[in-house]
Amino acid sequence: MREQFRQLLRYRWLIGGGIGVGLLGGAWLGVTGADSYAASSDIVLRAPTNDPFNPAVSVDKTLNMGSERQTALSSSVAQVAAHDLGMTDRSGDLQHGLQVTNPPQTLVLHFTYTAADPAQAARRANALTVAYLELRKSQWEQVRGSMIKKYSDQLAPLVKQHEDITKQIAQLPDGGSATDSAYAVKANLLNRITELNGQISSLKALDMTPGTVIREAVPPSAPDGPGLLMALGLGGAVGIALGLLSAWVRLVFDPTPRSAGEVARAVRAPVLGILPRGGTGVLLVGGQSDSRAAEEYRSIAFRLAYDDRFADRRRLLVVAPRGGAEPAAAVAAVACNLTASFAETGKDVLLVEADLRTPSLVERLRTTTTPRPQWTLPEPTSRAHGQDGADWPGGGHLAVDAGESGMFDLVPGERVRNVPRALTSSRMTRLIAEADDPGSTVVVLAPPVLAYADALALVDRVDGVLIVCDPRAVHRSDLARVRELIGGAGGTVLGAVIHTEGGRARRGKRRGAAGGGHRAGRQAAPEPPPGPRKVHSTRRALLDDDGDIVAPRGVRAGDR
Repeated sequence: MREQFRQLLRYRWLIGGGIGVGLLGGAWLGVTGADSYAASSDIVLRAPTNDPFNPAVSVDKTLNMGSERQTALSSSVAQVAAHDLGMTDRSGDLQHGLQVTNPPQTLVLHFTYTAADPAQAARRANALTVAYLELRKSQWEQVRGSMIKKYSDQLAPLVKQHEDITKQIAQLPDGGSATDSAYAVKANLLNRITELNGQISSLKALDMTPGTVIREAVPPSAPDGPGLLMALGLGGAVGIALGLLSAWVRLVFDPTPRSAGEVARAVRAPVLGILPRGGTGVLLVGGQSDSRAAEEYRSIAFRLAYDDRFADRRRLLVVAPRGGAEPAAAVAAVACNLTASFAETGKDVLLVEADLRTPSLVERLRTTTTPRPQWTLPEPTSRAHGQDGADWPGGGHLAVDAGESGMFDLVPGERVRNVPRALTSSRMTRLIAEADDPGSTVVVLAPPVLAYADALALVDRVDGVLIVCDPRAVHRSDLARVRELIGGAGGTVLGAVIHTEGGRARRGKRRGAAGGGHRAGRQAAPEPPPGPRKVHSTRRALLDDDGDIVAPRGVRAGDR
């Protein structure tokens, strides 16, 4: 859960946006609620009955509370209340502030009216309550009048027939069959007349009161809203929940690796190091020996040194999945600092810049890079030898002073016409083969794997590959694709190095680029005059058979 929460904090802008929306909603609720007052009244309903104390009469079956609530909210009730309040033409406005609810398992209707004035809210709530009762009473009386009229219409012809049959019986002789039949008809008519008279009497005896007001509305003493502080608190809580939900949804659908473990699973190799913010500076090892980033680079170098796959051949290819200004700077920084870390352990290290499309190491190292002495340069190659396809690398070796870490050799990249031929040339093969010497290591800096096929052309000779990536700028599918390409070319992914540049560092880089170059470039020291130059190196000197000191590779005899 702690790791999941840390991943959610990657989307602080979503969480902040949710909190902002919640606070705005709470402020709106607090401000609008401060100007509104709600007055309430309650009525208990009853059905028309001639014996309200008879328990056999079930009012629940007679009344439908849902229908009664809709009736209370209808425009008919609003029109009656508007007439009573003198708002005949504003019945629609009267309905906007009304809310009617029915508490569960009760025959009570709860009327609530909201208005800007407390006295007005109470007055309108009471008017709507009375209007509802009047409307319901009028409706019941209309139903009763209709039923009485129906029964009266049935009773009138029966009374007429009864009078006629009475006259006929008076004219008939006693004891005859006709007389007996006339008496039977008269008895049936009398029963039906009695029944209809009883129904009419029952309807007239009904109590038509639709309900009773059990609480009248009074002017409220406080606004209806929760208050500004409480509304802001509720809005903030809802905003936090909304922001976390949005961040979680974004995290679920995020294609980038969410942790170092996901990077390791994508490349199927361990994460050798996680660079701190600002840890992608060139040559932090040696120049800032006590910094956290320098120690991280040393840790990565030691982990590689104890890896049997690297220790057997001592060749390392440093690449990034995709291109860009920041990935290129990070890969160059990792390659240079790892080279300095290997030099710090006493190894002869050669850094080869195999990026022949956008070479930049000379510019990045221009304050600490000097040409190697002429006697250390390789013998010039002939034109016939150069016909293997490239002018690079042709002898542009440079010695890089890594401060307390010592020195290492650099073969800078140069723009050539045919990059694939240059990378597969025999000269490139001989450079990489320098790692076969005891105590030697070769680090090759190559272009992004998914941008160019240059790195794949070197994999079969370098074998060990180190992937440098920013988890926030690369997809998991990109890392898996890089691993598949390297494996298909015959190489092995030794591990990955994760770097993360903060927004402040990125802005600083952009300002530095817009302001005329790297800070180191503006503070660059002048080139040293030709002549002997003291070199701080941890590489041990060698003794010949006569006991004389022999300078190691990269150190002139005059510097002993």
